[in-house]
Amino acid sequence: MLVPILKTLRPHQWVKNLFVALPLVFAKRLLDQSSALRAAAAVGLFCALSGAVYLLNDVADIEKDRAHAKKKHRPIASGRLPVGVALALAGTLALGALVGASALDWRFAAVAGGYVANNLLYSFWLKHVAFVDVLSIATGFFLRVLGGAFAIDVPSSGWLLAVTSLMAAFLAFGKRTHELAAAAREVLASPAYSGPEAVTTNSQIGKTRRVLEKYKLEQLRLVVYVFGALTSAAYVAYTLSGHTQRFFHTRWMWLSAPFCLVGIGRFVWLVSHAAHADSPTDAMLRDPPFVINLVLWAACITALIYQGMLG
Repeated sequence: MLVPILKTLRPHQWVKNLFVALPLVFAKRLLDQSSALRAAAAVGLFCALSGAVYLLNDVADIEKDRAHAKKKHRPIASGRLPVGVALALAGTLALGALVGASALDWRFAAVAGGYVANNLLYSFWLKHVAFVDVLSIATGFFLRVLGGAFAIDVPSSGWLLAVTSLMAAFLAFGKRTHELAAAAREVLASPAYSGPEAVTTNSQIGKTRRVLEKYKLEQLRLVVYVFGALTSAAYVAYTLSGHTQRFFHTRWMWLSAPFCLVGIGRFVWLVSHAAHADSPTDAMLRDPPFVINLVLWAACITALIYQGMLG
């Protein structure tokens, strides 16, 4: 039972919760032990909430997953993890995490509660509404960063929230583009395929994710490029802003911008070329060029922010 539970909790996806720790880094609190411990606790609580959300989402999607070539092997869809056990565990994790969040900070608890509410709305309604589904995903990342700021009691950075939200929307639209292209390929390969019209009208396109029927591939590809450009522009503007230069006591923050641009470009490439992957967001964390670029960005930004403090 333990292995099916761990697979459903998706610990490899918890890397997303490192966004909770971004305010710790960008508020120059990384070397403050008390703040670091509070941030670590906040990340852990969001991991528990994420696990609860994945459990609920898999219960809600059980029929869709059973119709999917790969997702049908998920523990809940395959029957290895009973629905009753999954729901009980989800409730326990969510309640325990919210109680822990309340002990940390009431504002952090409110954000955590908002994160749960947003994900419940997404699982049972919003994920079926085109474009609103992506807005809901971006909201989840916005709440992670906001919660991280409350957890260590620092002001929320408007720049950090804006760049995070734009990047989350960019990644989510990239994922939808990849999913729609994969669904179209399945339709083309199906014996029931009857011609070019079927790619956009065949109900099979939304068999595993209903919202895909409401998107158009060319439209999504354009949106991905637009949000990639917006994210890049916002990050560059952030590094060049007077407030940023004054707060970090350096004019060289723009040196981290090329890593951002390379990462965005690499993700766009993965959306189009990682056809074998379930998701381009999963593929990017297994892609050596992307991971190396991410590590270099982290090293660069840390050096620029903490150069004076480490000296």
